[in-house]
Amino acid sequence: MADKDVEQTNERGYIPGPWWAGLGTWGAVALIVFGGLAGAWVFFRLPGTPEEPASAYYGVSKVIAIGLATVGCTLLGRRRARAAAIKETNEWDGERT
Repeated sequence: MADKDVEQTNERGYIPGPWWAGLGTWGAVALIVFGGLAGAWVFFRLPGTPEEPASAYYGVSKVIAIGLATVGCTLLGRRRARAAAIKETNEWDGERT
């Protein structure tokens, strides 16, 4: 097996994880909105809608679910960071008095 066949994890620019990992809050909200618009597109059977709408709804639901999970994790992470910062501030106040 040649070196080019082996995955190099220490290369510059290599980011392990799924494509949605770096979306952030606004990217996730945009993904949810895009999924909702795509769902409306399928519902009204506008041009480009597949013959079997179940497959389109499945794809739309995956996009919306990824957006919801990403925005939930992002907001939960922010909440935990704020709680840790408040706890650290309270510990500093307790040591000074």
